[in-house]
Amino acid sequence: MLGLKALIGVLTLLATGSCAPVPGNYAPSSNAKVRLQAIQHRAWGEVDGKPVTLFTLTNKNGLVAKIATYGGIITELHVPDRSGKLADIVLGFDEVGSYVKGSPYFGAIIGRIANRISGAQFELEGVSYRLAANNGENSLHGGVKGWDKVVWDAIALDTPGGPSLQLSYVSVDGEEGFPGTVKARNTYTLTNDNELKVVMQAETDRLTVVNMAHHSYFNLAGQASGSVLEQVLKLNAGQYTPNDPASHTVGGRIAPVAGTPFDFTKPKPIGQDLSAAGGDPIGFDSNWIVDGPAHALREVARVKDPRSGRVLTLKGDQPGVQFYSGNYLDGTLVGKAGTNYQQYAGFCLETQRFPNAINVPAWRDEVTLKPGALYSSTMIFSFTTE
Repeated sequence: MLGLKALIGVLTLLATGSCAPVPGNYAPSSNAKVRLQAIQHRAWGEVDGKPVTLFTLTNKNGLVAKIATYGGIITELHVPDRSGKLADIVLGFDEVGSYVKGSPYFGAIIGRIANRISGAQFELEGVSYRLAANNGENSLHGGVKGWDKVVWDAIALDTPGGPSLQLSYVSVDGEEGFPGTVKARNTYTLTNDNELKVVMQAETDRLTVVNMAHHSYFNLAGQASGSVLEQVLKLNAGQYTPNDPASHTVGGRIAPVAGTPFDFTKPKPIGQDLSAAGGDPIGFDSNWIVDGPAHALREVARVKDPRSGRVLTLKGDQPGVQFYSGNYLDGTLVGKAGTNYQQYAGFCLETQRFPNAINVPAWRDEVTLKPGALYSSTMIFSFTTE
């Protein structure tokens, strides 16, 4: 039960603050039972003339997630090891300015289109759209200023399942070359079952393309603990979409993982077949086709750190998952607490529609969004120990 002083504070917020989202600021829920200790917030600088807020969500078991309204970035995620000791298991920076200066999408919401669009162009209803080529000749993660680089509106809610942060953003017609005005939402919930639940949704006023993703870099031993190559990964995926060496994206080919370095159907250390996977730089950065119905919520992946005993299990309802082993990290980025992020310091697991789908006839319907339809994607990261 709230103390008198805390209750007066909540009622004051409710009386003076609108429940409509405020850019970069906390819009209080209409529920006067909000536990102040479950959701905290503070000013975290300014970007593009808009205030940025950093929220701290704490579940009933003491797990902590810190989330910025800039890019919807998860800046910290503290989970326990087998002895109960908490550690921050996501890569990132201490200050918002470092994210603005240059980040490899640490912890961010990716949109309007995650992954690569070949040749930075596509056609829709007979109209050709040219995008920014920000990854060689391709468009990557929504362009020069994707949804990872904007300030989202925020509403914090303490739900029965755990503290939650609802983020929203309106991407106007023509932004980064894409057609249609899109209203996007991203809800993070740190559940009392020790899950990080990520629900992404979008609606449009005209035919467009959407493929959202979440881009945290995980290191289950702790963000300052070095390489993830000894952490053990299982992917529930018997097929993948090989990258075209010339275009550095996919062109519609599907291949079995059996007999290749891309076979994670049985648990193996991330580093075991890393060199054989090739690439420039060497490592994994591909889309796997998740076993099972394309849009059923099902187990996608499981990762275990043998040292700490931390286990991450990912469920999702998308047809694909991008597994990236941190190949492009090179030690030049100085992250939290002065940590130099060397190559392979973190891994990403991003459920998604297939890369370059809009340019592959068999896949394009997956990423086209019509007025009146709802784009939706759910990821659930569960944290346990062994």
